[in-house]
Amino acid sequence: MSTEATVPSEATVPSSSKKIKTVSGITVRLCGDSGDGMQLLGTQLTNTSALAGNDIATFPDFPAEIRAPRGTRAGVSGFQVQFASHEVHTPGDSLDALVAMNPAALVTNLADLVKGGLLIVNEDSFEDKDLKLAKLKVNPLDEPAMENYRLVKVPMTKLTKLAVAEFGMSTKEADRSKNFFAMGLVYWLYGRNMDATLRFIHGKFGEGKSVVAQANEKALRAGWAFGETIEALGTSYQVDAATVLKSGTYRNIIGNQAMAWGLLAAAQRSGKEVFYASYPITPASDILHELCKFKNFGVCTFQAEDEIAAMCSAIGASYGGQMAVTTSSGPGIALKTEAMGLALMLELPLLVIDVQRGGPSTGLPTKTEQSDLMQVMFGRNGEAPLPVLAAQSPADCFEIVQEAWMLATQLMLPVIVLSDGYIANGSEPWLIPDVSKLTPIPIVHPTESNNPDGAFMPYKRNELLARPWAIPGTEGLMHRVGGLEKEDGSGNISYDPDNHQKMVQIRAQKVANAAKLLPPQQVIGPQSGELLVLSWGGTYGSCLTAVQKAQEQGLSVALAHIRHLNPFPSNLGEIISRYHQVLIPELNMGQLRTLIRSRYLCDAVGYNKIKGKPFTVTELLEKITEMAKAGNRVTQSTASESI
Repeated sequence: MSTEATVPSEATVPSSSKKIKTVSGITVRLCGDSGDGMQLLGTQLTNTSALAGNDIATFPDFPAEIRAPRGTRAGVSGFQVQFASHEVHTPGDSLDALVAMNPAALVTNLADLVKGGLLIVNEDSFEDKDLKLAKLKVNPLDEPAMENYRLVKVPMTKLTKLAVAEFGMSTKEADRSKNFFAMGLVYWLYGRNMDATLRFIHGKFGEGKSVVAQANEKALRAGWAFGETIEALGTSYQVDAATVLKSGTYRNIIGNQAMAWGLLAAAQRSGKEVFYASYPITPASDILHELCKFKNFGVCTFQAEDEIAAMCSAIGASYGGQMAVTTSSGPGIALKTEAMGLALMLELPLLVIDVQRGGPSTGLPTKTEQSDLMQVMFGRNGEAPLPVLAAQSPADCFEIVQEAWMLATQLMLPVIVLSDGYIANGSEPWLIPDVSKLTPIPIVHPTESNNPDGAFMPYKRNELLARPWAIPGTEGLMHRVGGLEKEDGSGNISYDPDNHQKMVQIRAQKVANAAKLLPPQQVIGPQSGELLVLSWGGTYGSCLTAVQKAQEQGLSVALAHIRHLNPFPSNLGEIISRYHQVLIPELNMGQLRTLIRSRYLCDAVGYNKIKGKPFTVTELLEKITEMAKAGNRVTQSTASESI
């Protein structure tokens, strides 16, 4: 594997006489007030770990409010990252280390720290007023339970102020650098190189704010020096580069960023320019923020006045021959649905991206959930099916939108892509593709009439039932579009009952034809046996890891992760029939389970969680083990009776 990793230099990483212990992986969570810069700290730790060649998975977790109540439990912001020398698919279940900047952060996160785990706290933030804000009557650092952990009290606020005193900053300004002090301490603890973060500091704060840049650098180095000298931290840890990843050049990528880059790649592959229409909504807004940077690639971004305008403008762009995309989350998708039906009736290619979040209504806008599946499948009036695809990981967002655009253009219809808050904000190493191997997505716009005996037939179809994508203004191809039912072939308005039934069936069959363009469903593990785990969306990493652990225990368990939800893969029913039991874990009340049971008459068992958090490997493994062993006992009992 080729990475941009560099050997720590003496200029940035002071030598230390302390013991260095090599471990295969570390899971650490950084948490504090929403104004403490925990997301920045976590992002920098992730990036520097990626540069070190580690495999990584992250889980940012933050309040919905822009400025949540300071010091309260509701205002806690956290960032969890697992970096390892082996392959990882989740940010980890339990924590090896927890860095807590205040009492609220400590009490809301301590339960996830393993017994004997490292607990680093900013003891300067455990005053009476801090305890009151966190609704604590006693200081948790004085509780007997602290004996279960390696507690290291660090006066971060005081030490940061001393480190930056030479710059004459106000108390408030100096206090803002304490996250960099914590960062330096964590970097020392896990042997992280500071070069990338120093470049970030001077890139972000250097121009016009040199004092801020110098103060942040000084705080970062002070945190490192503190780790070197404090006796309570006698050992630092080294995580070697991962050797299991496929050879190539990698970079760290966030799900929403990968989605934006995938749209760019799809546009380049199809010879189109992106028209991206969106109304800001968490957690989809970062796709808009990222695409705004690429005007040099012909990207046109439009922040609409509302969700309806965003959807309708995308329809107009598609009608004009552009690669049209609109994004939202559940509440915005609800507003787009009428116009989505119009796009289906017009039979125009465009992408609708739904980054799911906790609901209903405003719900939990910064937390993850998988509760929009039924909405995107059936949430339109009339018979209005559309293809639905779902990303499985941050890096997969790059692939899924290209696949969706291929379907949209080959079938001439809108395609829905599902992501979720966990995928959108999470990150992982991404193998940078060889652009010379990205095959074109062929698009042909007609230049002459397809009906030698008369006027252009805008709804004359090919073998996939797709109609021609005629660009308005092309000589001889004048045609009319609208929401009223079309006459087959001519596209004229028709109220004929037989024609309506025919057109409804054609549109449904067109969606079904997507299965002809998609690969068959793959199974990880035994191709038949006791238990099949069916998963979709952001549950992939947890389900895969849990299934692998169950297989290591000798259990007959396999995984089929579904990326194509409508239509289902053509071989899915046959796969399901080869297993005695089917388990479907979902971050909802059982939406895929309902579809699977209805379609395949399969008595699938649901395992459901609606807490705004992803599945842990531990809880999935317990359920998988329970079902696999119970099924095995029944099989053995039946065999004994037959003998």
